[in-house]
Amino acid sequence: RTPTPDYAKLHAELQRPGVTRMLLWQEYKAAQPDGWQYSVFCDQYRRWLGRQDVVLRQSHLPGDKLFVDYAGQTIGITDRLTGLVRPAQIFVAVLGASNYTYAEATWTQTLPDWLGSHVRTLQFIGGVTAAIVPDNLKSGVSRACRYEPTLNPEYQDFAEHYGVAILPARVRKPRDKAKVEGGVLIVERWILARLRDCTFFSLAELNAAIAALLAELNTRPFQRQEGDRQTRFETLDRPALRPLPLRAYEFASWKKAKVHLDYHVQVDGAFYSVPYALIGKTVDVRLTAHGIEIFHRQQRVAAHARYAGRGHFTTVAAHRPERHSAVIDLTHEKLMQRAVAIGPATVEVLTEQMQRRRHPEESLRASLGILRLAKDFSPDALERAAERAVALATFSYRALRALISAPSADAEQPALPLAHANVRGGEYFR
Repeated sequence: RTPTPDYAKLHAELQRPGVTRMLLWQEYKAAQPDGWQYSVFCDQYRRWLGRQDVVLRQSHLPGDKLFVDYAGQTIGITDRLTGLVRPAQIFVAVLGASNYTYAEATWTQTLPDWLGSHVRTLQFIGGVTAAIVPDNLKSGVSRACRYEPTLNPEYQDFAEHYGVAILPARVRKPRDKAKVEGGVLIVERWILARLRDCTFFSLAELNAAIAALLAELNTRPFQRQEGDRQTRFETLDRPALRPLPLRAYEFASWKKAKVHLDYHVQVDGAFYSVPYALIGKTVDVRLTAHGIEIFHRQQRVAAHARYAGRGHFTTVAAHRPERHSAVIDLTHEKLMQRAVAIGPATVEVLTEQMQRRRHPEESLRASLGILRLAKDFSPDALERAAERAVALATFSYRALRALISAPSADAEQPALPLAHANVRGGEYFR
């Protein structure tokens, strides 16, 4: 005669944030004043829960876990020209609290497709869960371990981008990801089975068909519970999800490279500069479709746009040593500015150098040597030598250096005056 509560509904309500058994009992007593007291209410609920399954029933908090895996079945895609059929893999993701399901087809189970499916799943649910539970497939886990599995660098990079924990299921423990195991079974029965006689000519065409049936699956009423996956998702999971980052994750691969003597690393046939202090060091290189980042001891030291061709050099001026920058930045204009500060004759000598030499680098080297004379001797000495060089029409480095090192006789010994008194007198020669 005592009114019995709806245990399935109670169990669903307990999954919502802040809901307790005391609160549910108070609501039950408000609706049924002659109902059970709190201790009997809890005892009857525990008995009902114990009869549901003989194994441990996992309780999933809203927005806590996303379970991911591949279905065992595949769907063939036909080439229009050759008629060959290529199997497409089916990726499935299920939210723990609401059973909200996502599925899509990819060509392979390799790392780019694996991570791409993760990104599209998070965009589909419109947020980020606290953790993702995958299987121990090689695309995600490089070394399986019950206590501390090792993730692939690319999967770890994805996790850091979204701030999500990766909790791989234990080896040969399918109940660790029972949610997605059941989700895979439902997708195979309610989606893949209905597409078994269809012919698809592209991956996009197959995914469009899956998306239509997926919307129907998520709005299909539960058999043993009230509501459906969509309504439970809106009620439980969506409010608890963390927002997506402003920029979606872009797949990146990682490599190691050694810095060459020219302070560049070689990646896929192209060369990218790093600070010259890292010459001889081994660095980590992160590659995306459009960019390349270089890390040393987990600190980013360089970033470049990625170049597709081979043999191309990308160099940042700040990565060069100062002595290299001085050579690279050497121009005729900068040399002429230094010559103007010395004097007009020096300017004329450098102008003649630029006009007489056949190759620009030849004139640069000769002009640099002439200006070096101002440091070896003095700017005034160079200017005087340049004046004499202009008068003699000789403009080479060797000529100017000789004019400074061996001044003219007129400059060292001025001529004596021709008019003077007879010192010895005429009687001296008799």
